Amino acid sequence: MPRSNRPRRPASGKPGIAGGKPVGKKGNGDVPELDLERARAGIARRESAPDGEWMVRTMTARNAEKTYICPGCSTVVVPGVAHLVVWKDDHIFGAAAGLAERRHWHTNCWLSRTYRYR
Repeated sequence: MPRSNRPRRPASGKPGIAGGKPVGKKGNGDVPELDLERARAGIARRESAPDGEWMVRTMTARNAEKTYICPGCSTVVVPGVAHLVVWKDDHIFGAAAGLAERRHWHTNCWLSRTYRYR
């Protein structure tokens, strides 16, 4: 027998509420607490420097799952260490090319980098 595409209506006659609970929701309806660290980490910020415009995103220790080489000190950024993901915002070939060339920096390496050789 084919399935019906009509929405199911509760027996109480009130649309969307069955027994005082919203229909289709799982759990007890409690709203989870907002994790501010996680919310801030996903947003990239723009930084201006003598070597150009940069987009910088914080990678939390919880989300750092791979191994990278930091271009500032040429050592490994190990999994589980908070660091920065940096890409050029004013790339000569456009924003997509800048994003494709993003690099993972130790936070201290990014803050103390020199502009002499760039």
